[in-house]
Amino acid sequence: MNRQELQELSKIRRKEVSALLKAKQYCGAYYLLGYSIECALKACIAKQTKKYDFPDKDLVTKAYVHNLEQLIKLAGLEKDLEQDTRKNKMLELNWAIVKDWKETSRYDINISRSDAKDLYSACTSHTNGILSWIKTKW
Repeated sequence: MNRQELQELSKIRRKEVSALLKAKQYCGAYYLLGYSIECALKACIAKQTKKYDFPDKDLVTKAYVHNLEQLIKLAGLEKDLEQDTRKNKMLELNWAIVKDWKETSRYDINISRSDAKDLYSACTSHTNGILSWIKTKW
C-alpha cells in the first residue's frame, strides 16, 4: 500500500463508521474508527519514504502494529502532538480517548453508544479531532 491508498482507506473507514453509528452498530463503529486512525498514521509513516529509497527494515517491521501510541512515534509526530496538546486542551482530551483504542476491541460486544460516540467525536471534531490533526501531517 502507498500513502495515497492509506489516506483513502482512512477516509473510507471513517465514512463506514458514520453509517454504522446511524445503524446503531456501536461495536463495529468503535472498532473501525481505530483503523481509520491507524491508516492515517501509517500514511504519515509512508510519507517518510522517499521515492526509490529502500525502506528501513526496522521501521517497516515496527509499523506493522495496531498500537496508536507506537504509530505516533514511528510517524515522527510525538513531539508535535506533545506541543499541540499542551496548547490545546481539547486536543489533549481527544488524544486521551483515542490512544486507548485497541485492535482487540473487535472482540468486545459491550461497547456502548457513549463509548462509540465519544471516540467518534474525539477523532472527527473539525478543530480538535485527532483525525483532523493527523490529516494536517499526512
